[in-house]
Amino acid sequence: MNKDSGATTLQVVIAFAAVYLIWGTTYLAMRIAVESIPPFMISAGRFLVAGTLTYSVLRMRGVPAPSLGQWKSAALIGCLLMVGGNGLVMWAVQRVPSGVAALVVATMPLWMTLFEWLFYRGPRPSVRVAAGLLMGFIGIVFLLKPERLLAGAEGLHLPSMFALMMAPVFWSIGSLHSRKANLPKNIFMATALESICGGVVLLVFSLLGREWLHFDWREVSARSAVATVYLALFGSLIAFTAYCWLLKNVNVTRVSTYTFVNPVIAVFLGWLILGEEITWETTVAVVLIVCGVMLIVMRKRSAAREMSLRRYSLLPWKWAKE
Repeated sequence: MNKDSGATTLQVVIAFAAVYLIWGTTYLAMRIAVESIPPFMISAGRFLVAGTLTYSVLRMRGVPAPSLGQWKSAALIGCLLMVGGNGLVMWAVQRVPSGVAALVVATMPLWMTLFEWLFYRGPRPSVRVAAGLLMGFIGIVFLLKPERLLAGAEGLHLPSMFALMMAPVFWSIGSLHSRKANLPKNIFMATALESICGGVVLLVFSLLGREWLHFDWREVSARSAVATVYLALFGSLIAFTAYCWLLKNVNVTRVSTYTFVNPVIAVFLGWLILGEEITWETTVAVVLIVCGVMLIVMRKRSAAREMSLRRYSLLPWKWAKE
């Protein structure tokens, strides 16, 4: 954690719990929501509701209105995160199991660490971090074997898998850019602006895609409606705010470890609730990903190695003490 951030141990624990647990369940919620509601319509609705609600409450409490420059920065980040990151995943889960989607998105730490080092003057990845990221990426490659992508209706939908592969790239760029962007100091206000801007663009996508032609509100199932509300309040409002707060207060590589935890939760819930098949490829991929995150966050015990390698703790509540 950044020593000058002023964040407490309890705050770090709560924020990581929100990102790990809530976002781990959102893949299931997405899969259920798109059963009877178009994907971009859902995404636009969840972000516009969460963003507008947060913005209104903050303004009533006296938080200063954002400047035009801050709106512009929020628009760029909102497009990268909400549209490129979340919107593509929402569109893809129509044809891809929720657990598989979560595993593909788990490549995000690889991109984030690489982009931070190459373009944002971040530290060179340590040997341990590089090994952990490589192991996680191998797990994803093992899952996405060519024969599964080319297996037609019984395999993985190729356009959806491509969209999923691009989603973590957009999310990584947006996350890194947000750390230096001209955004409101109030993290809740910044989140609200990004949600509103991303929601507007997603609404445009929904209109251009003519999703309303295939939508009848009378055919929306109760569980799709509940899933959509859950995505808006918990996934967009609570978990995303916690994520943005962590980016400002905790090392970016540690924040990115949520992508290794979320797939385990998503795969289990997809199997338990939706009856999604857990193949042996999926099992091996999950094991590799979990081992990868353990390598990333494990503390180096040798004092000599700690002089040259970044230290990590296996438990997030210890990160606040470093």
